Amino acid sequence: MTVLIAEDDFALATFLKRVFERESDSVRVVSDGVAVVEAFRDECPDLTILDLNLPKKDGESALVEMREWDTDRPILILTGRTDVQSRVRCLEHGADDLILKPFSLLELQARCKSLMRRRTPANVLLRAENLEVDRMNRSVKRFGQSITLTNKEFALLEQLLLHRGNCLSRSELLQTVWNSEPAQTTNIVDVYVNYLRRKLEDRPPGSMIRTLHGKGYMIPRTSGRVAGLQAAD
Repeated sequence: MTVLIAEDDFALATFLKRVFERESDSVRVVSDGVAVVEAFRDECPDLTILDLNLPKKDGESALVEMREWDTDRPILILTGRTDVQSRVRCLEHGADDLILKPFSLLELQARCKSLMRRRTPANVLLRAENLEVDRMNRSVKRFGQSITLTNKEFALLEQLLLHRGNCLSRSELLQTVWNSEPAQTTNIVDVYVNYLRRKLEDRPPGSMIRTLHGKGYMIPRTSGRVAGLQAAD
């Protein structure tokens, strides 16, 4: 599951990021309303946690723009505003839930899980040939046999499947999987692709996860239709 957090309180944003990463999530944090709209549009997160008091563009305006772009992806409002009018407007603008600050971490986690259970998008279950990835339960099977992956291995495979048929560069994978800026000297993407190939028994190497030299990696489409999976534009 990918989570987008829009919070300008650095300490709180850092805390939330660590919490969700412990839950095996890929987490992106932004600190203003303009950035959250762009990230929501470009990265299509599974869950967005949105503060209302954001610089550059307030959370309510950001929510309206986000819902104009996508009406289905869960958005949870996390705010210190206590007036009923603000909360009602957020729900009218398409927020799925709202929690007031200060909040209980257990309640926040429970509500996020509830939102994800209620949402039944087509891409919860990803398939490629004899490979099946359940994004909700974070389980992986090939030929019906369970495969244990680390959090980063799962996140890498998830990204390749979500963008199936498209090549993802090392820089893109560094940003989406490791939440880090591209670095000329790192080979962490190549290392983890090799980990995945071994665990998935990708033989001969590259038959499932292909290397496009000078470009990056991809899982190719097959000629048949794959249920519940669409390549990103």
